[in-house]
Amino acid sequence: MTIKDVAEFSGVSVSTVSRVLNQHPDVSEVVRGRVMDAVRELHYVPNNSARDLVKTRTDAIGVVVRGAENPFFTPVIRSIENAAEDAGYEMVLHQIQSGAGELEAAAALARSKRLNGLILLGGCYDYTPEQTAALGVPFVCCTYTNRFGRLDPASYSSVSIDDRAEAYRAVQLLLSRGHRAIAVLLDSVSDRSISQLRYQGYCEALRDAGVALDPALVAETVEFEMPAAYERTRRLLAEGPAFSALFAIADSMAIAAMKALSDAGRRVPEDCSVIAIDGIEMSRYTVPTLTTLIQPAETIGAQAVGILAEVLAGRGGSRHLRLETTLRPGGTLGAAETDRKAR
Repeated sequence: MTIKDVAEFSGVSVSTVSRVLNQHPDVSEVVRGRVMDAVRELHYVPNNSARDLVKTRTDAIGVVVRGAENPFFTPVIRSIENAAEDAGYEMVLHQIQSGAGELEAAAALARSKRLNGLILLGGCYDYTPEQTAALGVPFVCCTYTNRFGRLDPASYSSVSIDDRAEAYRAVQLLLSRGHRAIAVLLDSVSDRSISQLRYQGYCEALRDAGVALDPALVAETVEFEMPAAYERTRRLLAEGPAFSALFAIADSMAIAAMKALSDAGRRVPEDCSVIAIDGIEMSRYTVPTLTTLIQPAETIGAQAVGILAEVLAGRGGSRHLRLETTLRPGGTLGAAETDRKAR
């Protein structure tokens, strides 16, 4: 009788049985009970040397989350964990702040936990071969790709949306409603990351519609937090030119902006239309419901694990998936009245 027999009998992965036998706390009571029932039913007696081997074998993948405060990552992480367990891997989660270096953290994690591979969630877009060499294991960039770096595409994998194209689409929706004075709320126009790509999409949509870019309508927050988005929107309303619509690069920023608009006496969408990208859970409960382009969070996480598992099993090479968003209409888009109500 082996640990694999216990796993098959209880309907879980070998790594889950190992975690139960080694009394790891990250297993639900339901699953723990099912495994222990299987152990008793099969009269399984763990072999000490076998258990020691399970403890040291590299059957785990690391997930390094840069920007743990981002609510969009929650369903992605949950999906990664479920997919990893289904693939027979334990997920080792490590969260760092937005300004921290994910590659350094990931390399240290891979060494200390003897990881098979890594999923980098919310990292930078400009890695170099010298930086990634220290990882020592296959890795997948999840929710982003190396758009501004110089990595060989064959040296890594990625799963993300096309940030520039989706931002273009969001601004086109505003333009189709007659809006011309469209503000953008973002972290930075030159962060070599998600903000810069979505800003490029904003600029391209305006250009293709024959609308001149007004730098005064570009509101940079410098940091990716809701308080900063709220304050920057208030300042834009007080000091900036008139605008009838606002594109926020993320739902959380849009929610903060809607609060600032309301506090300034501006109605959404009667006085200002708002659109964003992400589709986080809380954006369903704004009043009115935020119109947003929903990223397929669960699919992103599952695909990242699937690609990594294929690479680790020797059944596939590096892949780069670009997934599409889904429009949730919401109630924050209105038709422009030649910007008459802009201010």
